[in-house]
Amino acid sequence: MTDTRPAGSVLRSPGAGRAMNACLRAVEARLAAAAPTNIGFPAARDIDYRPLAPLLGHLLNNVGDPGIDPLYPGHVHDLEREVLDFTAELFRAPPGWSGYLTSGGTEGNLYGLWLGRTKLPNAVAYYSSAAHYSVPKACHLLGLPAVEVATMASGQIDYTDLTRKAARNRSRPAIVVATIGTTMTEAVDDVTDVHHALDVAGIRHRQVHSDAAMAGVPLATTVSRPAFDLADGADSISVSGHKFFGTPVVCGIVLTRRQPDDLSPTVPYLNTHDTTISGSRNGLAAAMLWHATTSLGAAGHAARAERAREVAAYAVQRLHHIGWPAWRNPLSFTVLLRRLPANMATVWPLPTEGDWSHIICMPGVETSHIDQLVDTLAAYGRNSQ
Repeated sequence: MTDTRPAGSVLRSPGAGRAMNACLRAVEARLAAAAPTNIGFPAARDIDYRPLAPLLGHLLNNVGDPGIDPLYPGHVHDLEREVLDFTAELFRAPPGWSGYLTSGGTEGNLYGLWLGRTKLPNAVAYYSSAAHYSVPKACHLLGLPAVEVATMASGQIDYTDLTRKAARNRSRPAIVVATIGTTMTEAVDDVTDVHHALDVAGIRHRQVHSDAAMAGVPLATTVSRPAFDLADGADSISVSGHKFFGTPVVCGIVLTRRQPDDLSPTVPYLNTHDTTISGSRNGLAAAMLWHATTSLGAAGHAARAERAREVAAYAVQRLHHIGWPAWRNPLSFTVLLRRLPANMATVWPLPTEGDWSHIICMPGVETSHIDQLVDTLAAYGRNSQ
């Protein structure tokens, strides 16, 4: 039988298009229904990325080093470079810095640890028990011996324990991952104190990577910023794009104080060389981050961060008013509260460890969301008496 289909057509059953549309409508309805109570995870929701919809008709592949425009024309390396310049200024990068846009925080942490292993091949890696799960995974992938360090009650790394454990390996260099905003409590490890702990341990050669996935950008816009960035002694730093910037595509940014030691040779068919882990990278994400950084600027993002902290403070106040235990670390969007009753937890999917859950007052979470949670909790308390 002769195939008379037009070139490029796809055979479908007559009802396939209708079924696909129904499926997408169901997904959209599910996401919309979940939005009002989805306040336990770090995704901002206040920046509109729909103006970038025309770019969905193109494959945007930011392949290779962002500093070199590749032969492949379907890229937005120019927008990526603007995002990197913006971020380098925020994190006070010194002359000679380098970086690129990643697939997310996990790749950023892997890259920072790879830089450390390349510079210090005999090193031992250290990270806190509150570090992101990607850190021990990256150590395993890189074959890095790794040591977990205890944390204090706030979630910050225990510097005394870091000194004690690093001193056991005094003859070997150290690679330390400082967590800038832990997953549960948004605690911030102080890079200056990390260096002091290593000094006391007698560790001369070291590399520090700051995992600043969520908290890095808002902290960088704050006057009373803690010590965490490239000017404070971090050798590399990574952030996520889909958290504070709220991009609808998972992505991230990584910066380092200098060019990596191991540069790949030029890739002839691309007319560039590759300084990244992933090689081909999401150009649409670069465009989204460019939109977020240029449309608001540092001042706009500082205002977003301040508003988020106001909502977090309001949440603690309201929870205390109904007698529900709650607390937050300084400058954090994250509010710890005693875990919800089981029947509420099915509607409010809040991450929980032990007796504590948390909400994260990301930009776009308003006092009305907090009121809905607290009023429901107060009503539960009254009904249970």
